[in-house]
Amino acid sequence: MTQEQRWTVEQIPDQTGRVFVVTGANSGLGLATTRALARRGGHVILAVRDEGKGHRAVAEITAEQPDASLEVRHLDLADLDSVQAFADELHTDRPGLDALINNAGVMAPPRRLSAQGHEVQFAANHLGHFALTGLLLDLLAAGRDPRVVTVSSVNHRKGRIHFDDLAGERSYSPMGFYNQSKFANAVFGWELHRRLTEAGSPVRSVLAHPGYTATNLQMSAVGLWRVVFGRIGNPLFAQSPAQGALPQLYAATDPHAAGGQFIGPDGTAELRGAPTRVRLSPAAADAETGRRLWELSERLTDVWFGLPAPEGSSSAPRP
Repeated sequence: MTQEQRWTVEQIPDQTGRVFVVTGANSGLGLATTRALARRGGHVILAVRDEGKGHRAVAEITAEQPDASLEVRHLDLADLDSVQAFADELHTDRPGLDALINNAGVMAPPRRLSAQGHEVQFAANHLGHFALTGLLLDLLAAGRDPRVVTVSSVNHRKGRIHFDDLAGERSYSPMGFYNQSKFANAVFGWELHRRLTEAGSPVRSVLAHPGYTATNLQMSAVGLWRVVFGRIGNPLFAQSPAQGALPQLYAATDPHAAGGQFIGPDGTAELRGAPTRVRLSPAAADAETGRRLWELSERLTDVWFGLPAPEGSSSAPRP
C-alpha cells in the first residue's frame, strides 16, 4: 500500500458467501464496517448490546441496500455469560464463520465493575473479545479465508497491564485504564497470531486501529476527556467513521493482509489517512507479557483456546 496505491473501500473484494461477526456494529466504526461488507455481498451478524439500536442500523443500511444480508444478535461483551450465550447460539445454527471483527469498545468512563467484577474497560474491550474469539475459534477454523481482526488504538503505545491492580481498586484513571485495555488488545492480537502460527491454524489474526475517528466512543468518556476528545476534537480533527473503518476492512478482506500485521492510517502520527502497515509497540510484542496476559485471561474468562504456547520469541517474525 503506497501513496500511489492508497487502499479504498472500492478495493474490497467480492465477499459473497462470507459470514462476518462485527461487535459494536450498530454505530460508528462498526456500522461503517457492516455497511461496507454488506455492500460487497457479505452476510454480517451485528453483535450488539442494544438490539433496538441494532435493528435501527439494519433499517438504515437496507434503506440504501435492499439486498443487504444482515442479522442482529445480542452480545454484552462486559458480561461473560452473555458472551457464552452468543457463542452457543451461533454454534446451533452456523457451521462456520469467515471473520470475527473485534470492534466494540468503551472509552474512559467513571470506574465501574462488570457483572463478573472486572474493571469495565478491561472487561468489555479485552476479556469479552478474548472469550468470544476462543469460543468461536472452531467455527472460524471451518471458514473460508478465516480471520480475527482485533481493533486496538494508537493509545496502545501509552498503555501497560496493571497486573497488580487490574480493577483499579488502588488507583483509577479513566484514560489510563482505557490505554490498558487497548494495550491488552494489541498484546492479545499478536499473541493469538503467534499461537495460531504454532498450531498451523488456517485462521489469521490481524490487528488494526482507526486513528482519530469521530464516533460515540469519545462521547462516553467522563469529564474533561469528553470535552477534549468529543466536543472539541471530533469536529475539528477527527476523520469520518467510513474513513476510520478502512484499516479493519482491509485487515478483514484484503488478500494481502497477513497474520500478525498491524494496519492503521498512513497520515501524520497515524491519526488520519488510508490503510497501511504500522508498527506494534515493542512492549505489546513482548513474549513474556503475551504469555502472562494470555494465561491470566484464560483464568478470568474460563475460556481455554487449546493452542500451544510458542517456544521463545522465534516462532513468529517480529511485527
